[in-house]
Amino acid sequence: MSRTNRGWLYVLIGGVFEVAWVSGLKHSSNIWEWLLTVMGIAISFRLMIGASKVLPIGSVYAVFTGLGTAGTVVAETLLFGEPFSLAKTLLILLLLSGVVGLKLVTDASPAETPPAIDGKGAV
Repeated sequence: MSRTNRGWLYVLIGGVFEVAWVSGLKHSSNIWEWLLTVMGIAISFRLMIGASKVLPIGSVYAVFTGLGTAGTVVAETLLFGEPFSLAKTLLILLLLSGVVGLKLVTDASPAETPPAIDGKGAV
């Protein structure tokens, strides 16, 4: 698996953990559920940091938060009885189309390392 594909896999898995911890913030009621929520936060952010090492941070953050937002709305509707809304569904589809678009236009080659700057500000 290429580094770029592994980065996108990290974003996808991190998005799943984001849905879990965001739902945990609302629904946790005992110490064990809160511990799982905190673990979800740590795992999702670790995966996002790992992805940002091989992918552009702007794309990583946009896709990560887009997947988290869409996933949280879907999970809350399916698992926790939030009311369904056609307008909300259409807006989520618009959001996801932007997420897919960002993935498609992201350059597959790793970003160049910027030149080092010495202590005097010269390159």
